[in-house]
Amino acid sequence: MPIQTLLDPACHQRLVTRLRSLRPDAPAGWGRMNAPQMLNHLRDSMRWTLGEISIAPQRGLLRWPGVRHAVMFWLPWPKGKIPSVPELFLTPPGSWDADLAALEELLRRFVAETGRRQWPEHVVFGPMSHALWGRFAHRHFDHHLQQFGV
Repeated sequence: MPIQTLLDPACHQRLVTRLRSLRPDAPAGWGRMNAPQMLNHLRDSMRWTLGEISIAPQRGLLRWPGVRHAVMFWLPWPKGKIPSVPELFLTPPGSWDADLAALEELLRRFVAETGRRQWPEHVVFGPMSHALWGRFAHRHFDHHLQQFGV
């Protein structure tokens, strides 16, 4: 199976279709967030990816190239056991339709940034290219969409 990334138009469209099928009252299979909180967590994540939110980098094993590659591309992500940072929970839920539209716009902006050379450093994975951010974002979105059954 080819690598899934937001930068692949077919993968991007499948992800948007899954987002649109999510409902605000969808029950979570794990974790503490409800669907509206998760949607806005993904918004804040994309705002960070685009450099609109700053997060101080942390040192750790996930910065090592081999470990980073394994986590980004191959290893399954644990359910409910991945710590996050407060900066990715800044936006409170509002109108479901408006929040979803705002997230879709952030996705479009990210994909369109093809000429950009400087990207924010990932808090645990370290320096990342557009391609690595595309892979990470796809895995992150997929992880949370699975959390809510879509």
